[in-house]
Amino acid sequence: MDRSADIAIVGAGIVGLAHAYMALRKGLKVVLFEREQFAVGASVRNFGLLWPIGQEPGVELDRAIRSRNHWFTLAKEAGFWASANGSLHVVYHEDEWEVLNQFKELYRDAPYQCDLLTPEQVQQHSPVVRADGLVGGLLSKTEGTVYSRMAIRRIPEYLEDRFGLIRRFGHVVTEVALPKVKTPAEEWHVQKVIICSGADFETLYPEVYQRHGIVKCKLQMMKAMPAKPMRIGPSLCAGLTLRHYAAFRKCATLKQVDERYDSENIDYKKHGVHVLVSQNEEGELIIGDSHHYGLTLEPFDSEHVNDLILNYLYTFLKSNSLQITERWNGTYPKLQGKTHLIDEPEKDVHVVNGLGGAGMTLSFGLAEDIVGAF
Repeated sequence: MDRSADIAIVGAGIVGLAHAYMALRKGLKVVLFEREQFAVGASVRNFGLLWPIGQEPGVELDRAIRSRNHWFTLAKEAGFWASANGSLHVVYHEDEWEVLNQFKELYRDAPYQCDLLTPEQVQQHSPVVRADGLVGGLLSKTEGTVYSRMAIRRIPEYLEDRFGLIRRFGHVVTEVALPKVKTPAEEWHVQKVIICSGADFETLYPEVYQRHGIVKCKLQMMKAMPAKPMRIGPSLCAGLTLRHYAAFRKCATLKQVDERYDSENIDYKKHGVHVLVSQNEEGELIIGDSHHYGLTLEPFDSEHVNDLILNYLYTFLKSNSLQITERWNGTYPKLQGKTHLIDEPEKDVHVVNGLGGAGMTLSFGLAEDIVGAF
């Protein structure tokens, strides 16, 4: 076979796939390397949430909204499930309600498509939300959901069929010395390389990750099937999530919310717990998560952390008769204080990483900007 291409991309998670998609749409010849037979990292171990509401207005929110639009276009063309179901933050304390009001006022001109809801209106949008003590909610139409483990499998197949993507799965890139890219079995000639290696900081250009101080984040998640069929409507979260995303940090009352949760249960902060729930096309619930940081993380999952997640979930979800069908952990790269890492360790070699828990949300917009500048 002709082992030459315009661009080699290393890593077939969502960051790598997004860059492949953008390059192929420009008419470039792309070879995509993935060390596994199919992607098994953070890109398939998540909620499948497209979550612009977590991004602050400006470049990142713009990228998130463009990414969401690319997701829905790609879902239609490639034939995988995607839902424009929005998000719903529900709150049970007056300080949390103040944060929602402050968010709405601060960002009244931002493209979040948000509305404050009364308890009755919350129930209309999601009848599975607990009514007892409910103060109100923030509904956003901006968010969407895919079933990530299916989408990440389907996208490279579609890109191969539609655009001629060259897939080299089960091939580990061990050396980059342009114009050569080497695996143990093959040598390719390319003009550019984009390295999207997720939590693998060690194989290629480890000095880049050391220089930027990037770390790894381990999260714990679960999948559950309700005892009786139910649809949650928008993806759901509650007050604990308000202190997790950058978009809420300018809300004055957030400090009060933060201190209250610490006084109630410091383990939420100790284990980085906030609770989201999404739903796939089969009706299964994806539940999580926790956050532990370091360069080497314990492989063992904690049932105490899972209990923290589930017990908080039951404070805002009516159904407590969930059958947990899967438990797992995932690891993603995190760059403290920044939304991504872009580095060019040598000419025409680009390292793109560090999107944290926003890979599904930001990847297509980020890739559009990077590939568009080539």
